[in-house]
Amino acid sequence: MNNNATRNFGLDLFRALAIVLVVLSHGKFLLNGTVLENFPFVKILDGVDLFFVLSGFLIGGILLRTMSEGMNWGDVAHFWKRRWLRTLPNYYLILLLNFIFVSYGIISGDLTVFGWKFIVFLQNFTKPLIGFFWESWSLAVEEWFYIFTPLLLWLLLKKFKLKVSFLIVTLVLMLGPLLYRAYSFDSTLDDFWFDVKVRKVALMRLDAISFGLLLAWIYYFHKNLWDKRKKAALVLGLGIVFFLLNNTASNSTFYRQVFYFSITPLAIALVLPWAEGITSSWKRLVAAVTHISKISYSMYLINLALVAQVIGLNFPVTGNADGIMKYLIYWGIVISASSLLYYLVERPILKWRDNA
Repeated sequence: MNNNATRNFGLDLFRALAIVLVVLSHGKFLLNGTVLENFPFVKILDGVDLFFVLSGFLIGGILLRTMSEGMNWGDVAHFWKRRWLRTLPNYYLILLLNFIFVSYGIISGDLTVFGWKFIVFLQNFTKPLIGFFWESWSLAVEEWFYIFTPLLLWLLLKKFKLKVSFLIVTLVLMLGPLLYRAYSFDSTLDDFWFDVKVRKVALMRLDAISFGLLLAWIYYFHKNLWDKRKKAALVLGLGIVFFLLNNTASNSTFYRQVFYFSITPLAIALVLPWAEGITSSWKRLVAAVTHISKISYSMYLINLALVAQVIGLNFPVTGNADGIMKYLIYWGIVISASSLLYYLVERPILKWRDNA
């Protein structure tokens, strides 16, 4: 079982940054009409993309380590069991709370779209998700990645060695969604429909995670390259990030609908090898980063609907000081409630899983 002594500070920092970017983005509407309306005053990447790349790297590493001597159906089932015990309990709890909050009018939502698809993560498999538990779109991407990756590996390992099989799976998951986006290109999409029809459709976004798989492959089979080129990769990655944040192409263009969603995780993937090597001797910083990293999944699940929308819809902002105060309250509730969720639900299940 993981503990603080075996955690990688750089990867924890990467995960903490990802959730901070998400929470910043989801709660900023509370500052509308205040002097901080444009906070954080600079363009930022989508934190979800950081999560995707990091997830691919970590899960890819698990698969490479545990399946180096071959892979049978029991290995696949074991992998799914561990992943689902990690992700499903919290997800189903928050799904239920979203249903209750919408039912009682605490937050807005369309219960007519709620149904069995949310149970099996098909709510945005090939079609847009609109009207209920919006943020679950990325969870569906993750879950289908957990299903497809080991399943494809299991099939390919019957014919090829692990190094070749893993690379084939990575390339399939990298190119498939890109081609699907190209096939589905629609020059009439406005910003809203671009977001729900392209950015948030599961089969169109699996390639983001596959860049993390490629990193895991390089780390496992070509560690010398990883160590020697991480600084050059960092410079290149930051350069691409700068381009992405300053490019003004419309969301109706082929570039934005097709290539942007491959270029972004590529840039993030180029930065991650450097981040993986970050260390710190400042105990308080390490403790804070580690805690945010641990509760990041809970933070993602609750921050938008169960916190930001509850505050924004039931306690409307009335001015500058009020908006800033409610934004700070939003952050306080997200961190404290996520900590409770982690310690009361997530951690006990993980302990049981690891000791079973």
